[in-house]
Formats: sequence, structure tokens, C-alpha cells
Amino acid sequence: MHALIAWLILVGACGAQRSDRYFKIVVVDDQTNRGVPLVELRTTNEIRYWTDSNGVVAFYEPGLMGRKVFFHVASHGYEFPADGFGYRGRALEVVPGGQATLSVRRTNVAQRLYRVTGAGIYRDSILAGHPVPTKRPLLNGLVFGSDSVLAAVYRGRVYWFWGDTNRPSYPLGNFHVPGATSLLPGDGGLDPEKGVDLEYFLDERGFAKETARMPGRGPTWLGGLVALTDPSGRERLFAGYVKVAPPMRIYERGLVEFDDQTHVFRKRAQFPLEAPLFPTGHPFQHEAGGEQYIYFAHSIPPVRVRATPEALADPSRYEAFTCLKRGGRKDSFELDRDARGQLRWGWKPDTAPLTWALEQELVRDGALELDECIVHLQEADTGRRFRPHGHSVAWNPFRRRWVMIVLEQGGSSSFLGEVWYAEADTPIGPWVYARKVVTHHKYSFYNPRHHPMFDKDGGRVIFFEGTYSTFLSGVEVPTPRYNYNQIMYKLDLADPRLVLPVPVYRWHDPSGAVRLATRSDLPQDQPADDIPFFALDRPSPGAVALVWETTGQGVRLRATGAQEKPNARPLFYALPADVEDPPATTVLLFQRTGPEGQTRYATGEKGPPDGFPPTARAVCRVWRNPIAAKVHWR
Repeated sequence: MHALIAWLILVGACGAQRSDRYFKIVVVDDQTNRGVPLVELRTTNEIRYWTDSNGVVAFYEPGLMGRKVFFHVASHGYEFPADGFGYRGRALEVVPGGQATLSVRRTNVAQRLYRVTGAGIYRDSILAGHPVPTKRPLLNGLVFGSDSVLAAVYRGRVYWFWGDTNRPSYPLGNFHVPGATSLLPGDGGLDPEKGVDLEYFLDERGFAKETARMPGRGPTWLGGLVALTDPSGRERLFAGYVKVAPPMRIYERGLVEFDDQTHVFRKRAQFPLEAPLFPTGHPFQHEAGGEQYIYFAHSIPPVRVRATPEALADPSRYEAFTCLKRGGRKDSFELDRDARGQLRWGWKPDTAPLTWALEQELVRDGALELDECIVHLQEADTGRRFRPHGHSVAWNPFRRRWVMIVLEQGGSSSFLGEVWYAEADTPIGPWVYARKVVTHHKYSFYNPRHHPMFDKDGGRVIFFEGTYSTFLSGVEVPTPRYNYNQIMYKLDLADPRLVLPVPVYRWHDPSGAVRLATRSDLPQDQPADDIPFFALDRPSPGAVALVWETTGQGVRLRATGAQEKPNARPLFYALPADVEDPPATTVLLFQRTGPEGQTRYATGEKGPPDGFPPTARAVCRVWRNPIAAKVHWR
């Protein structure tokens, strides 16, 4: 171990002394001036370089130094301006000790920050004598690549665990869960804008050791990593485990607990394979009905269990939010309908969750109507629905809503490389409108994980990472150093592109008058009748504010003028009724005042709905609610 540290110090010293042989190229984001990782620079004879986590390439090619060299510039979610012939790149005079800066325009909403795992994270920076933020910028724990991160704050530190992990000395590495810890930001840890200093649990050879080797053949994989406090006040760390046989067949699952003395997981319970509910995915804690629950964000809606070690170890105490009759399984079930044919949604034990895939299968078979489904993730403007894959959910104090970072399966740019952002009023939904924030062209970026412990500015800035891999991508040549590793992104929720439609609830005030309100304005003791439509809860370019106006006919909605500043706090924001080329997801909102002064509201695609006079005028244009099922979102 001491020899390895000495070697790293020597490499750093040599790099500082010999950096004058390299031509340093720094690629920066033209919005932030920050270096951009994972940018490909390609010469006209196909020599390829990729910027490191500082956005640096240390260029040295015998025979080319002192000459003008053209570099094609390309990166996932970033763009270099094209010249008159359509080439995106620039010719640089490459001289030893010199440097140049290239600016790229970010097309992603999220900003790529750095690679978290693997070798050579700051390789080019070291060669070029550029400062680096982490303690081990070249090789940490002998880790070359790591699959699918899990993370939890436990006993004042962040605990990290991964799936299968590669090493330098042989193609087969650690298949039984490597792990590490890091200090929290503000408590000695790095600012998450800069990086994560991982302290791996190491074996006697200095490689990231196995922390969860469960008996039996095949790899051990973990999911559902969660820290709980038991009745004695002791904090404990748990995870679900599975044993996997070829070809990726799960033959055992259960619960493990972390041993703080040995830094390994010990088996605490084995679950029956036929049990439909178990710990997996990325969990979060939430109170419901006066009880604390752990929710597992693996399916939408999630699975939950009481937040106690005893409940966590008992599969009979897990619940799924579903409309299947109790006891239903994915391949044997009956929909739970009342006498009127309405679906009965609720938390049910020993029942399979109704996933997006199962919903769509039932729709194709005619057992469900599309508007009876409650998973309707779709692009906010076009209404293009997408299939969610891996995701992460957390409460966000800035938005005062639950936020989701979710991967699309079968995206237009890559099969598993496009990541979306969505919001909901409750952990179970309604999850409807979303915005794509990251794309990886023909490359995978799966199992995204939002890290709430890194949130900044009251939740306005969030951080998430995922696994960058060729898995199911069709790419034949992996990206050197980056492939099969974790990459961190930053997302600013104040970005105007992330202003998304939220539910507007209809309720009756004490006088019996119909009222409309977003979740934050809905009286806590007032049950909502339904969600007639969605609208914006904050200003957005082109949107107008909707306010209550008292007239001789009672209280009515009024859309403010484009330049008008409303006197009262807006009820919500929407598009003008006469907006040109409206988004496909929007409909017109009409209001009608009856003879007794009661006002009604309803939406229409092109004109007034049934029961409204043909001359009725639309107040504004709002977003449709695609969910007709009566669901108590809680």
C-alpha cells in the first residue's frame, strides 16, 4: 500500500516536471466556463482522445508537435459549432508547453461534472500539470470499472456500494459488491461540484474487497440500500440481495445487514422466491398515516414497508400500491373493481405491483383502458409517452414536491441512455409530465441515482449519477477509461426548461363554491374532488397568471395580460387561450357561471364542452390530465 502511494506521488511529480512536453487542450462549457468531461477530440487520421474530468486533453504525438492539427470535437449532449463545410472542430497549432481552450454548447439540460469511478479520472490533467481536486486522481482501489451505484448516509458518512467491478490484473474482478465511504460535504468532504473522495474497503492486495459474498454459485448483487434506527437508537445498514446464475437467473433473494467491524454484509433473512415484494432499487423514507415507511423506487408506483428492521426482514409486511386483487401475481391476477366497475387502487400486501409494462399489456389485451393507467410519463410538449426503466425519487424542498430522475427504455438516441426529470405531489404520483435532461447518443447510462445528501441551495441544485456502459447500446468500441463507470451530473431546478405542469385540484369551499388550487394552496383539511387539469405553478416564458376576480356574478378566474403584474398571488400559470401553435398536450379551459352564481370549469379540445353554451369563451390553455382513474394520491 505504501509503495502504491509513493508511486502515485512520483507520477504526480514527474507529470509536473514533464508537463511542458504536452500541448494542453481544455474543453469548456460555454455557459459555465467549466471543463467538460467525455469530449472526443479526433484528428483527421483517426487518433482519438477523450477529455478527463477537468475537460483536459494532454496532447503529444511525435511528428505532429509544432504543426497545425485539426481536431473534430464531439460529445454526448454538447455541440461544437460547424464550419462552412459542416465540420465541427478546429485546427490548433500544437506546440510543447502550449495550450488552447475550446468552447462547446450544452444541449443537455443537465451539466456533466466528472467521472466518479475507474482509472485515469484526471490522467490528462496530471500529465499537463493541471490542478486536480481528489486525493487519488489516477487509480483508487485498483478499480477499472464499476456497475450500478447504491448510496446511503450512515453514521455520518456516505456509504457506497457497486455491482460487478473490473480490475487491472485480469478480465474477471469483484462480483460480490465492492464498497467505499466518503465524508459528507460540509463535514470534510468535497463539494459535490468538484468530486467524491472515495475510501474503498480493500483486500490484502489493495483491490476493492468483496463486502457481500453470499453462499452459492454466481455473483451477489445488492439493492434497496437503507439505513434504519432500531428501537434501542442504534443505526443499522441493510440491503436486499440476490444470487444470480447464468443467464442472469435469480435463484435466491433476501436481506443482509452491514457489519461495522468487518466491513462485510451478513445474511439476516432469506425471502421465498415466490414473494412478490422485496427490497430493491433506490429507497427513500416518508411518513404516511402517522407511520414511517421505506419506499423502494424500483417500480412506479413504488413498494413500501414500515421503517423498522423487523418489518424490513418480513416479506409479508411489504405493500404494493396496486389495483390488482390481493394475492395477485404478475402471471396470475384479477383486477380489483367495485360494483360500478371502478378500479380500487390501494396499498395491498402479498400482491404484485402494477408496473408500466404490465399496465401496457393489460391495455393491449383490452382489460384496461389507457386512461385507467396511472403511469403516464410523457414529454411535456408533445405528449410522447415513454417507458420508464431505472429511477430515483426524493422529496425536494425547493420545488416542495417529489422529484424523479428516470431512465427511458427504448429512447430515440439510445436504448438505455436518455434520462428525464419529473415531479409529483406525492411519492406515488401522479407522475405525468417530464423533460429530458440528458442524452447519450448510442450509449447506455443506466440505473440513475439522485443523491439528496448533495443537494445545494435548498434543493435548487441536485446531483445524480449513472453507469456509462456499452450494455445494450450496440456500440462496438467502448470509450476508453469511461466505459463501465459512474458519471456525475448536476441539474439546476430553476432552469426555465424544467417548469413543468403540475396537478390542479378541484374542491369546494365552505360556501359550496367550486375552487381550484395546486397542492401547495389546497387546504390541508380539505379533500380534493379530482384533478381536472394540470397547469404551471411558477412563471414561464409565454405563460400568463390566473387570478381570482370578484364580479357581480361571483368569483371567477381571470387570465392577466402578458405585461400585467397581478395584484394577488397567482392561482397558477397557463398559456393564453389564443396562443399560436400550442403544445399538443394542452386543452382550452372554459368557465361558466350558472343562474345562482356558481361557476363551473371544464376543458375542451377545440371548443366548449357539453353543457357550456357555444359562445362560451376560453379563459386560457392548460395541460390535460390523462388519468381518469379515481385514485387517492397518498
